[in-house]
Amino acid sequence: MRRSLITLVLFLAAGSSGWAQDWARAMFDHTSHDFGVVARGQKVEHRFSLENIYLEDVSIEAVHSSCTCTTPEVTRKTLKTYEKGEIVAVVDTRKFLGHRESTFRVVFDEPFPAEVQLHCYVSIRSDVVLQPGAVQFDSVPYGTSVPAKKVSISYAGRDDWQILRTETGNPHIVVSLIETGRQLGQVSYDLLVGLKAGAPVGYLRDRVTLVTNDRDEKATHVVVSVEGVVKPTVSAGPSPLMLGLVGVGKEVERALMVRADKPFRILEVSGPNDQFRFKITDEAKTLHVVPVTFAAGGTPGKVAGTIRIKTDVPGAELLEVIVHAQVVDPSS
Repeated sequence: MRRSLITLVLFLAAGSSGWAQDWARAMFDHTSHDFGVVARGQKVEHRFSLENIYLEDVSIEAVHSSCTCTTPEVTRKTLKTYEKGEIVAVVDTRKFLGHRESTFRVVFDEPFPAEVQLHCYVSIRSDVVLQPGAVQFDSVPYGTSVPAKKVSISYAGRDDWQILRTETGNPHIVVSLIETGRQLGQVSYDLLVGLKAGAPVGYLRDRVTLVTNDRDEKATHVVVSVEGVVKPTVSAGPSPLMLGLVGVGKEVERALMVRADKPFRILEVSGPNDQFRFKITDEAKTLHVVPVTFAAGGTPGKVAGTIRIKTDVPGAELLEVIVHAQVVDPSS
């Protein structure tokens, strides 16, 4: 069960000064990442995830990097209970080469001052260059395919250097490789990456791995990021739906927005249990505002589950929205 951070600090501060930092570190699932060997120009980033596991709001004041080779990006600076955020480490593989290490200092100012250090390690090779550094599909309507996009690969070094094969674990990604030049130690390839129709709705963050005949075992895999977002024909949000803190015996109401490009009907909405109520109409329209009412019971604790929305849209008959709430007893 989630506990008040204020209560924990008052209880533990006298016994352990180090806990002033530990409460913040406990929100991260890991604090270090080794990128290994990467190509010049390659898009290289890693996401450090954190979740507010406390009742109080958590605020990130700033993130500082020890090396300009790696830039931090914060996806969400304020996290309420159960909300998740990310510190994204982005490596500049065009301006920097060789082995690089960087440390992020994540500074929290609420509910209490604290600092967490995140560590990144990378080796940027100069003999392999990607242009562009990743495959970007941008926004793709569900059910449509995307023609192949090209990444040019240049190598300078051995005459017999080769890309032996390509690998991807995503069945919706189509890959082909063409050698376009080989002369005096200069080797070039075109990597063509497309997307099949039927890729699942949501963010696409995948990769194509180029397996080479490099003599250094650590350098035999060059990764090309593949990114985009497959848009549903119907969407519902916000997801997750955060109801926040609700007193025992009290009610709270929020709104779900369900939208599409063409008019449609909502047939049914159901919640995790009978504490949830919904109001829908029979009207066909492009935007439905669905009031969601949650009635807290008499027992404090976490409430989490899935709201399911049935529509009459072919291929998008069922939508799911995650919902979170925390029932609290103000008198305790």
